[in-house]
Amino acid sequence: MRLTVLVVALAVAVPTAAFAGPASDEVKFFYVPAVKFEADEQYRDRFTEPVTKLFDLNDQAIKKNPGEVACIDFDPGLDAQDFDQKTVSKTLKLVEKLDGDNAEVTASFSLLSEGDDSKRDMVWSLKKIDGKWKISDIASKTSDWKLSTLECMAGQD
Repeated sequence: MRLTVLVVALAVAVPTAAFAGPASDEVKFFYVPAVKFEADEQYRDRFTEPVTKLFDLNDQAIKKNPGEVACIDFDPGLDAQDFDQKTVSKTLKLVEKLDGDNAEVTASFSLLSEGDDSKRDMVWSLKKIDGKWKISDIASKTSDWKLSTLECMAGQD
């Protein structure tokens, strides 16, 4: 009886944990404890095509024209440039949907403590490759774009 009560109490106390999993952990890495810039070279091993192609073109654009704005001039995981870390961390909710070796993780959060326009819903697409979750795309439900469809002409020859 006590075990049943404990299980029910935990289920009620931590409802978001039911949606968490390895794919969600991969997404959560980019939000907490600190927001990380997805296109940073040190995180490339966490991504797969088509996103890695855009990141490579962005790198080429930076090398060709240092000091100019490259192709990715915002944080794709935030769909913004400005944010408050405490607010993002406090409001972050992840919902994971699995379909075999594919996953979709929706990250919902607010960028700032005030303003309706600071709410974001980002959909991360992941694929399991060699037993590890890799990010294949990021889409903004809020602003209606996908990272895989953004063009980077500045990095192309």
